[in-house]
Amino acid sequence: MAKKERINVVYSTNPNFSYDNIEDEDVETLSNNQQKMYVSIDRKQRAGKEVTLIEGFIGSDDDLKALGKILKSKCGGGGTAKDGEIMVQGNFKDKIFDILIKEGYTSTKKKGGN
Repeated sequence: MAKKERINVVYSTNPNFSYDNIEDEDVETLSNNQQKMYVSIDRKQRAGKEVTLIEGFIGSDDDLKALGKILKSKCGGGGTAKDGEIMVQGNFKDKIFDILIKEGYTSTKKKGGN
């Protein structure tokens, strides 16, 4: 067993002690109309640069990255998709909201004033 697979490692003199191992969890991706995502503009810790933040995606990392790729390509910007969030460089809040609605994400909402 590799050390990086161990979580919550503690020293124990118990001869029956066993490590908790990280298990790959298959997260089932909700259908587009069941996703409750929020689109907002974020400037925090980005040296004043704006990113469009899409939060609330529930599903596998592959599906999240696929959606991120669609959004980034339609906006012509860079960004990243991880931990249930998609960040697209630039202020594309309205455009991304419209794209998500057209893709069937009907429970999508805008957050913030912009």
